Amino acid sequence: MSQPHSGPSGGVLIVDFGAQYCQLIARRVRELGVYSRITVPERALFTFEHMRPDAVILSGGPRSVYEHDAPQLDAAILQKGVPVLGICYGLQWLAQHSGGLVTPAQSGAEYGRTELEVTDAADLLAGCRQRGIVWMSHGDKVAKLGPGFLVLAKSEPCPFAVVGDRARRFFGLQFHPEVAHTEDGAIMLKNFVLGIAKCRTDWNPGNIVDNKVAAVKKLVGHDGEVVMGLSGGVDSSVAAVIIHRAIGDRLHCVFVDNGLLRAGERDGVERLFREEHHMDLRVVDASDRFLDELRGVTDPERKRKIIGRIFIEVFRQEAKRCRKAHFLGQGTLYPDVIESVAAHGGATSTIKSHHNVGGLPEDLDMTLVEPLRDLFKDEARAIGRTMGLPASLVDRQPFPGPGLAVRCLGEVTREKLVPLRAADKIVREEIEAKGLHKGLWQYFAVHVPQKTVGVKGDARVYEDICVLRVVSSQDAMTADWELLPVDVLKRISNRILNEVKGFSRVCLDVSSKPPATIEWE
Repeated sequence: MSQPHSGPSGGVLIVDFGAQYCQLIARRVRELGVYSRITVPERALFTFEHMRPDAVILSGGPRSVYEHDAPQLDAAILQKGVPVLGICYGLQWLAQHSGGLVTPAQSGAEYGRTELEVTDAADLLAGCRQRGIVWMSHGDKVAKLGPGFLVLAKSEPCPFAVVGDRARRFFGLQFHPEVAHTEDGAIMLKNFVLGIAKCRTDWNPGNIVDNKVAAVKKLVGHDGEVVMGLSGGVDSSVAAVIIHRAIGDRLHCVFVDNGLLRAGERDGVERLFREEHHMDLRVVDASDRFLDELRGVTDPERKRKIIGRIFIEVFRQEAKRCRKAHFLGQGTLYPDVIESVAAHGGATSTIKSHHNVGGLPEDLDMTLVEPLRDLFKDEARAIGRTMGLPASLVDRQPFPGPGLAVRCLGEVTREKLVPLRAADKIVREEIEAKGLHKGLWQYFAVHVPQKTVGVKGDARVYEDICVLRVVSSQDAMTADWELLPVDVLKRISNRILNEVKGFSRVCLDVSSKPPATIEWE
């Protein structure tokens, strides 16, 4: 499958030296209305020539610039005539390649909250408080600045906390402005991106939609056709609407009912996309096939592989019916395709498999159409709202590709899915009725096949356990468990134990990620 590049020119190019906050830098830039793109050091010059950015930001990283196997960036990027901002490791790299010196910090290392004293409150630090809190995380230090650089701010152990060469528009921060802990970090990034680099602020939902629709039209042509697997989730739904706006009924969507969906999911997808958006939607009921092949399987990884394999087989069969479709639509997001730098310094590409359960086969021999390929999740939601998609879809919680299979521990059977589906519906209804879902990442029920004693109707029963899982998160990389109001917990528990046959006990999962994961399997 070919993957044509997408993404506008201009904006900010971010060179990732392995920073845990690199995606956060990109998001902060985009929040200013400016396009940003992440690349690895080895590809930075190539990406620069292709993108022609208005500025470059060098990220932090876990290595030391003087190590022989540290990430390598060609210093020619400093000759491109655009402003450069180095953050943490990025500052040290900038100093090293501008006539300065970097050494181990020894007693001068800083981690966590640090007070910053601004000594030159112009350009980069304009509008920042004279004394404020910043977030440091470095074990090396800039021991000497190169010619042309001035000190703009300092901290107690770090005399070069903020530096700048105004003639060349090179600036460096020894702390992380992108994290919330740095009080005036947003001001500093705004000053650099909008004030110093003077980037265009044309990255907004309306412009994005227009550009994406135009790009799909150009790629597919006047008679090309696209086939797409539609899951009903945010990503595939927003991508489908963009493609449909571009080519109309030349988009053919396939929805596979694997028997592992939540209550009302299939009906909702059919109603929204077939009746309201008038798309060509083919619904394939393959639930018997999925559940038959899952019979007797208890290993979570085997479950995922079986579900992924069958999905591919079903989708392939349906795609072949669309004989004129030589393009494959997907809801791939930017975090799925960002190349990043591993802690050891090498480049690593992280690409999620389709639906998180298995990649589509290369031998489909189709050109990919991925209108969301350079967007973050929150941006996909924003343009979904702009295009009129309902809040019930745009703001819906993430749902795993394997569906309820990873929330039904042990063997997945029709008998176990019935109470799980009913309990999950109750959890969603009660949380959403109180508006509590707006601050949550995910909230769902889990079926634990462990018999416990209970009493129903004056009779002893032995039924399974239903676990309530409620978490908050920004990106699913980490997550905190959340405690719902007691009255809501009581109502959820009471309804499950009274309305759902199969559970004698409701428990609350109070585990954060890490060490636990959000899903149980």
